[in-house]
Amino acid sequence: MRTGRNLAAGALLGLGTAAFVDEAVFHQILHWHHFYDRASSDVGLVSDGLFHAFSWFATVASLFLVSDLRRERSFWGRRFLAGWLTGAGGFQLYDGVVQHKVFGLHQIRYGVDLAPYDTVWNLVAAALLVAGVGLTVATRRAARLPV
Repeated sequence: MRTGRNLAAGALLGLGTAAFVDEAVFHQILHWHHFYDRASSDVGLVSDGLFHAFSWFATVASLFLVSDLRRERSFWGRRFLAGWLTGAGGFQLYDGVVQHKVFGLHQIRYGVDLAPYDTVWNLVAAALLVAGVGLTVATRRAARLPV
């Protein structure tokens, strides 16, 4: 059934999707921050470009895996969705905790009280991650895989 490959393909697409939404909405449309805000705007733009390339690399890698799974007729939508939720939630939680708070690469927004932004950002991330892990466990049981 290629359960691991379905999960990995979903996780890569979830990571790529969350990174793309972050890049498009918060970096490009709203101009709230760059990937790296501790230097000049030029450095911030270059860091955004590298971040964007990373998100597309994950997306394209996922699509190659999905193509292979479909060719083998072993694509499992629920397992893929479990990976997508886990990848998107994991990326967003990593971004909100590690990049925003631990490394201080950037904040969600500047010149405002960050508490509501951080709370919503991390709660959405946790909800995605919990849903993904829950669906991973459910699909593991459905496939009768060892825990």
